[in-house]
Amino acid sequence: MEKKIGGFESLEAAREFFRGDRYATESGMVIDKLEEGRSVCSFEINEHHMNAEGGLMGGAIFTLADFAFASAAATLHRPNVAMQVSMNYLNSANKGKKLIATAECLKNGRTTCVFNVMVRDELGREIAQAVMTGFKL
Repeated sequence: MEKKIGGFESLEAAREFFRGDRYATESGMVIDKLEEGRSVCSFEINEHHMNAEGGLMGGAIFTLADFAFASAAATLHRPNVAMQVSMNYLNSANKGKKLIATAECLKNGRTTCVFNVMVRDELGREIAQAVMTGFKL
């Protein structure tokens, strides 16, 4: 039997709930690991994620970071929405075939929460970093 994670009965229950995030899930993003206040999400890069220049779209990287934030924040409080995001793109994602985002809670307050999200490729290269502030509805 899987362990309860925040308000979710199991990792599979969280995955089922987040199938409703259709933009992320239809873009191939999945929740790989989930703990209270922490999430690891990923996607395999394909032509759907590319821009006109042949590089990975910044929006795809942002969506993965946002998906990791949303799933991690949901273990602490639901509903929760991003109210401020600072995103730094650190390296191009032109060497790997997969991106992995790890979201970790830095502060879980009464009405807000703050998460750090690191996006890496499967080679371990840091691709982007975001600080995301959520508002608890």
